[in-house]
Amino acid sequence: MNMILKSCLPIGVFLSITLSAFAAVAHAQPVQDEKPMALRGVMEQLGDDMQAVTGAISHEDWALVAELAPKIANHAEPPAEERVKIITWLGAEASKFRGADLKVKEAATEMAEAAKQADGLDVIAAFSKTQQNCLACHQSFRQSFIKKFYENR
Repeated sequence: MNMILKSCLPIGVFLSITLSAFAAVAHAQPVQDEKPMALRGVMEQLGDDMQAVTGAISHEDWALVAELAPKIANHAEPPAEERVKIITWLGAEASKFRGADLKVKEAATEMAEAAKQADGLDVIAAFSKTQQNCLACHQSFRQSFIKKFYENR
């Protein structure tokens, strides 16, 4: 019996070392399947809504624009805990970030009002203003946001 234990000892040591090494490597790897921040979902929905508005404008479907524009103006927000994390990271830039969001809300509201009047030129002008404010915010914050919250996961 003692002979069997002695012959199994090298296998046991090998398995222990292998499992320990695997566990250490697995623990050191960044978590790839960690749930993305809620803000990503908000931005994806806004992107989908803006795409839908583009299609509706091209078909002069003002009723659809009037339906979609308030969804853009009154988009969802991330949960409070996530907002605190983002605002803390933004620091002094938080007011600029919030200001861009308010400009999007204002322009999208103008777009909805113009769509209710079936005023295509004003819809397009308000859509352009909405898109310009989205772009300004993205150019100011997107890369540093991604670097802070996604690259080191």
